[in-house]
Amino acid sequence: MTTLHGERVTLRPWRTGDLDAFAALNADPRVMAQLPAALSREESAAMMARMQARLETQGWGHWALDVDGHCIGFIGLSAPSFEAAFTPCIEVGWRLAFEAWGHGYATEGAQLALAHGFGPLGLQEIVSFTTVSNLRSRRVMERLGMTRDPADDFDHPRLVGHPLQPHVLYRLRRPV
Repeated sequence: MTTLHGERVTLRPWRTGDLDAFAALNADPRVMAQLPAALSREESAAMMARMQARLETQGWGHWALDVDGHCIGFIGLSAPSFEAAFTPCIEVGWRLAFEAWGHGYATEGAQLALAHGFGPLGLQEIVSFTTVSNLRSRRVMERLGMTRDPADDFDHPRLVGHPLQPHVLYRLRRPV
């Protein structure tokens, strides 16, 4: 199973011992402010199991984000399961514990995921999207070299009527 190593971060398969940290970050209202709802421990465990199963079956997906031997969130690649003008596609995404914000871990980890997507996976384009108000993630997308065309912005089909429905879309083409 693929593990990706950076200077300070590692994207690795999930371990049973990651659940406490993962459940804690999914229950943190600061982390979940740009998502529809916090997750229970059981929902976090189910999500972690799905992410690990995807890593095992396809060899890539959302890896545990490890810093100094501790899980501080996830970063990875996935195919959105909803229909929109830009799908089908592959998205790079992340979620980090609040204490890990502002240290460049999201950028470093996402760079590893992008390199894997454009390298071994041979992808031509990778997208990322978030709520309009999620300025922290939008800055990560921009640091990654992703660009936004306001004409691509969309209302997330799974958030109809929710205040977080308006989303921005960023794209990155395979380097030439």
